[in-house]
Parts: sequence; structure tokens; C-alpha cells
Amino acid sequence: QVQLVESGGGLVQAGGSLRLSCVVSGSTLRIGAIGWYRQAPGNLRELVSEITSGGSINYADSVKGRFTISRDDDKNMGYLQMNNLKPEDTAVYYCKAHTGWRYYWGQGTQVTVSS
Repeated sequence: QVQLVESGGGLVQAGGSLRLSCVVSGSTLRIGAIGWYRQAPGNLRELVSEITSGGSINYADSVKGRFTISRDDDKNMGYLQMNNLKPEDTAVYYCKAHTGWRYYWGQGTQVTVSS
């Protein structure tokens, strides 16, 4: 019954910016860690960034300094601000949220960065 829906993906030129959003609904438990992952064709799904309920944050080396993760627990939202996008960032981006002992995935949103 817990559902995650990502939005904000799209087509952008290299050097541009996008802001991804993830809304979590249906959870009767507190939301723990929220993470953003991405998967390009032929590749494994990889961690982009994660923020815990306590505010601890980590980033993949490839996005450090360009991406910023945040959350708004009053709105049950997670965000990923992506600046200075590169063609290598092209992928489907997925939101992952932990609630209790479980975790859930969103359906993904496509991010395409052109040269």
C-alpha cells in the first residue's frame, strides 16, 4: 500500500539543471532513509545519494558537488536537485524509501542529458 511517485525528469542540455521529487504515500510508519538511485541501459542500478531520517547524507563520487539531496518530512517528500548535468547522468532515476523494516521503490523517472 506504500507508494512512491517520482517526478521532475525530462530532457535537458549538458550544464542544465533538473529537480526530482518523490512523494511517499500510504505509510503508517515514520519514513526512514530516502535514497535516489539511477540505472542506465545495460548497467546495474547504482546509488546516487541517500539521506537518513537523522539528516546524514552521502553522495556518489560522480555527483558530489553537483547534486543535492533533501527531504521535507511534513510533506512526505524527498528531493534531488541536479545541477551541471552531464550526458553520463542520463538514466532512469528511482526513489527508494524505508519505512519500518521494509523499503519501497518508485516507478522511476527518465533523465536525459544531451551533449
